[in-house]
Amino acid sequence: SLAVLQALEDGLKKADADPSVKAVMICGENGKFSAGADIRGFSSPKSHGVALGPIVSQIESSEKPVVAAIEGVALGGGLEVALGCHYRIAHAKAQLGLPEVTIGLLPGAEGTQRLPRLIGVPAALDMITTGKHIPATEALKLGLVDEIVEENTIEAAIRLANKV
Repeated sequence: SLAVLQALEDGLKKADADPSVKAVMICGENGKFSAGADIRGFSSPKSHGVALGPIVSQIESSEKPVVAAIEGVALGGGLEVALGCHYRIAHAKAQLGLPEVTIGLLPGAEGTQRLPRLIGVPAALDMITTGKHIPATEALKLGLVDEIVEENTIEAAIRLANKV
């Protein structure tokens, strides 16, 4: 939603400007990272100039480490947000993917560029063209996530952020 995009943008700007902030952790709410965009919003006119692609680029270019704490699902734009992060920790039950191709859309926030850089072209093409969701264990093997945890993902992400 526009509110989530604006909150991400504002939070990143605030963190980057605050010298007391040493790292940033991005998480979802209520055990879910992000299922991506609400496709009903695609037909409404753009407003406020807030778009996911530039926000993901802002995450990626942050001078402070940014850690994604992935619980539940990171799909579509949600996975693209995680791809912009410098580190990704996933709960063992998390699912990741770019399912928008199943409704005739391509990932629009540079996921088609970031994913192959991270996991290689063959695996990325499979994920991008099939829209399949992969479990956290497969994401770890592919190098899509840096760590899998059974415990509290947010606490693990904070530990990693403090470490780096």
